[in-house]
Amino acid sequence: MTAIPSDTAVPDTERRGLLRLLPAGVRPYALLARFDRPIGAWLLFWPGAWAILLAGPSAAEAVRLIVLFGIGAIAMRGAGCVYNDIVDRDLDARVARTRDRPLANGRVTLKSAWAFLIALCLIGLAVLVGLDWPARWIAVASLAPVACYPFMKRITWWPQAWLGIVFSWAALVGWAAAAGVVPAAGLLLYAGSILWVIGYDTIYALQDIEDDVLAGVKSSARAMGRHVKPGVAACYVGALLLWGGAYWLRRPDPLALLALLPMALHLIWQAATMDTTDPAGALHRFRSNRTAGLLMAMAALAVGSAG
Repeated sequence: MTAIPSDTAVPDTERRGLLRLLPAGVRPYALLARFDRPIGAWLLFWPGAWAILLAGPSAAEAVRLIVLFGIGAIAMRGAGCVYNDIVDRDLDARVARTRDRPLANGRVTLKSAWAFLIALCLIGLAVLVGLDWPARWIAVASLAPVACYPFMKRITWWPQAWLGIVFSWAALVGWAAAAGVVPAAGLLLYAGSILWVIGYDTIYALQDIEDDVLAGVKSSARAMGRHVKPGVAACYVGALLLWGGAYWLRRPDPLALLALLPMALHLIWQAATMDTTDPAGALHRFRSNRTAGLLMAMAALAVGSAG
């Protein structure tokens, strides 16, 4: 099977075979929304799923909300990628890993990208209608930090922290959707998710350090320098402590904390085995957070259903 030409796929695409099934005119838009790389949608989805499961609504309501959040994660992650590429189209053209993105290489026009962005946002709006008002207001409040995110790499060494704020927001929306309010446990879950995002996106940023230096792009990986491994480990330890607090508030029982053990072991593996000079290894560990999210969801289900 021949490889997809470089002008139709970014270097870390994960679904080359599936892209071949799309009409040639549609394929650039799938790449623009990163539909070839579903890991981003998973990472956006998981904090909301954790919150729903930990809040402990009825089984039917939990399923309904998780389906809605899944659809919303796919649409809004796609919308976020399109918006990010609109803002970064000139910068992307100067970075090896991103210069083949559809806007950067001219396969999608700026006008078409804006139209596609609006279409994806309308899908997100349809999902929003399926939530109660407290969750709707919290979801709408996320638009400001989402709009600011693409500019963070230009003004701060910690754009990963801003990404954490954005990518963890579903935890607040999910708890509000399941329970009508966001209690202290929900806030701790959200805060822990922010640190988790900083950790995994720092690993992801290791792939781009050399190009980022040349392009003047800031990142936590560059900020941590030779302390990346302990820095990521510290983020993951902080996340586990905050999540432990959320679980304890939900169910003050040592067994609730024990439910976090599989997630803890997975994050320890990531931090302990990462090689700062191996881009392929960094990408593998970043993608493994799809599994980490599932482990956390299983723990949230166990604690939420028993609490």
